[in-house]
Amino acid sequence: MVTVVDTVSGNTKRVRHPEKAHKPDTEIQRKPDWIRVKAPTSKGYLETKDIVKSNNLVTVCEEAGCPNIGGCWQQKHASFMIMGEICTRACAFCNVSTGRPTALDDNEPENVAKAVFQMGLKHVVITSVDRDDLDDGGAQHFYDTILAIREASPHTTVEILTPDFLRKSGALEKVVSARPDVFNHNLETVPSNYLTVRPGARYFHSIRLLQRVKEIDPDMFTKSGIMVGLGEERNEVLQLMDDLRVADVDFLTIGQYLQPTRKHHKVMNFVTPDEFKAYETIAYSKGFLMVSASPLTRSSHHAGDDFAKLQAARAERNGLKA
Repeated sequence: MVTVVDTVSGNTKRVRHPEKAHKPDTEIQRKPDWIRVKAPTSKGYLETKDIVKSNNLVTVCEEAGCPNIGGCWQQKHASFMIMGEICTRACAFCNVSTGRPTALDDNEPENVAKAVFQMGLKHVVITSVDRDDLDDGGAQHFYDTILAIREASPHTTVEILTPDFLRKSGALEKVVSARPDVFNHNLETVPSNYLTVRPGARYFHSIRLLQRVKEIDPDMFTKSGIMVGLGEERNEVLQLMDDLRVADVDFLTIGQYLQPTRKHHKVMNFVTPDEFKAYETIAYSKGFLMVSASPLTRSSHHAGDDFAKLQAARAERNGLKA
C-alpha cells in the first residue's frame, strides 16, 4: 500500500496501485472450475500467519495474492519477500505495489532466519521486490539473508527468486557467492509481451542472467517460470523453452495468469489442463530436469518437494543414486 494525496480534497489515503489509478478497467473473467480454490481457514494457516506477522515479515504469498496460500501455509511453507513491499517497477501482471521504497531493514535477514527456524522449514524460498533505487539492486541483502538462514538452520536448503539486477554490475556474482541451492529468476512471459506486460525488463538480459549463474557455478540448480494466458502463441512458448535450455536452465514452471484487479492486464484465455500437460511433455523432451505445468502452478509452490525431485533427476541423469 502507498500513501497518496487527493488533489481535490487534500486528504491522504492508502491505495495499493496508485500508478494504475488512471488506467481503464478491464473485465475480470469468471474462472473455470479447474482453477477455483477454497478460502484458507486451517489451524496451520493461522499459525504460519502469526509467525510471519510476529517477525514483521512480508510474504509473496500474500502480496501476489497466490491462490495456493491456504495449502502452503497449512503445511508451514512460505515464501518470504525481502526488502519491503513496494516495488520500483510497475509490471502489468503483478499485484505488488509500485512506488518509492522505504529504507532496507537491517534486522530483516535475522528476522527471516528466525522465522525459518521457528517454522522448522526444510526448504525456504526467498524473493524480493525490484529495488532499482539501490546501487546493487539489493544483492547484499540477499547475501546477508542467505547467510543468516545458513547460520540459524544449517540443514535448510535455500531457494532464491531474484529480480534481474538490470544495470547492477557485480550484483549477480555477489548473490551466487552465497551459494543458494536453487537460483530462480522468472521470465514471466514470452518476449513479444514484454513491452506491455514487463516493460521495465529485457528478455535476453534475463536469459543471460540465468546463463551466467551456470558459468559461475555449474552445479547450482537454475529455475525459471512463465505465466500463460497473456496472449502468447504456442510456438512462442516452445521457443522460450529452447532459449532457457541454451542457458542450461534445469527447472521450468508454467502456470495460468490470473488478473489481480480490473487495472491489471486482462486474461486473454484460460489454458486447459490438457494443454498444460502437453507443455510439460514437450519441455521434458527438450531436456529440462524438472517441469511443473498446471493451472495453479506457481514458482514457489511445492518448492521443497520439487527440490528433492530435482536432486533425484540430476542423480539419475548422471547415473548416480539419489
